[in-house]
Amino acid sequence: MSRVYNFSAGPAVLPEEVLKEAAEEMLDYQGCGMSVMEMSHRSKMFQQIIDDAEQDLRDLMQIPDNYKVLFLQGGASQQFAAVPMNLMKNGKAGYIITGQWAKKAYQEAKKFGDAVELASSADKTFSYIPDCSDLDIPEDADYVYICQNNTIYGTVFKELPDTKGKTLVADVSSCFLSEPIDVTKYGVIYGGVQKNIGPAGVVIAIIREDLIPDVPPVQNTPTMLAWKTQADAASLYNTPPCYGIYICGKVFKWLKKMGGLEAMKALNEKKAAILYDFLDQSKLFKGTVRKEDRSLMNVPFVTGDADLDAKFVAEAKKAGFENLKGHRTVGGMRASIYNAMPIEGVEKLVAFMKKFEEENA
Repeated sequence: MSRVYNFSAGPAVLPEEVLKEAAEEMLDYQGCGMSVMEMSHRSKMFQQIIDDAEQDLRDLMQIPDNYKVLFLQGGASQQFAAVPMNLMKNGKAGYIITGQWAKKAYQEAKKFGDAVELASSADKTFSYIPDCSDLDIPEDADYVYICQNNTIYGTVFKELPDTKGKTLVADVSSCFLSEPIDVTKYGVIYGGVQKNIGPAGVVIAIIREDLIPDVPPVQNTPTMLAWKTQADAASLYNTPPCYGIYICGKVFKWLKKMGGLEAMKALNEKKAAILYDFLDQSKLFKGTVRKEDRSLMNVPFVTGDADLDAKFVAEAKKAGFENLKGHRTVGGMRASIYNAMPIEGVEKLVAFMKKFEEENA
């Protein structure tokens, strides 16, 4: 068996240990004679799977008891609508636009109320995080929204914005479980799992209980988009993405085994430093993000020559480095180095980049 180094932004690399365990249990999960793919979501066995997954996630993130953990479908993009539908009591919210996904969430919110742009880094192709220390937040804003780590552009909020007492809502899809966070600083944390936690098809939402309305403020909110529907049914109102939740649960246990989120942060900082240190001294490659705003998870870089970029991506693929082509709005390359990317993968990528530079600079 030959495994490539997969630098995809998502769906992305998963821990080999988890994949092997899942393979061993594919036909017969713990002696039940069937796959998790085949079992009823109403069965005691699946109930144990989802209960364990939730508890392990609570342990990892130290989630307080007054927050609900929901395993949902529809990806982060569906929450672009669910957030304003459940939170816009005054019909107004502030959005900080730091990339495509924050922009899309902002545009979706406009359908349900007055979405206000508080700050943006669009002027420099989202290559930095704007100053959020003194935002002009409307008095009647229901929440302030951020995309905490920007997958396409490789930026991250190192400091959370001053929301002036307003509820903070964060899409953490591409930095989920990459380092510890203080859950109590947020009203809502959500993210698609396909980057750092599991297979595509699951979104996890962590919501403070007092923010879950009995009746959504937006008229005619679909039953499935009302957080109370999902919270009251403990994520089992309808058939959830069972197999995806099962894999997420295995990743949570793997993270615990690795030493938890403090250990992952240290490992992720080490991996990112290897790549950024090379980019900072390279004569051919350069990073596209302001240094103080660099993500640990997504690292975009360019040569400055589109043809040379294309050559690098093609030769890297032949050498076993997959999915390095950058997003079309940035160009160049992007290495996504999520939790499950081994440090050897980053070291070998840098060695390949050095060789490419020697041959093409």
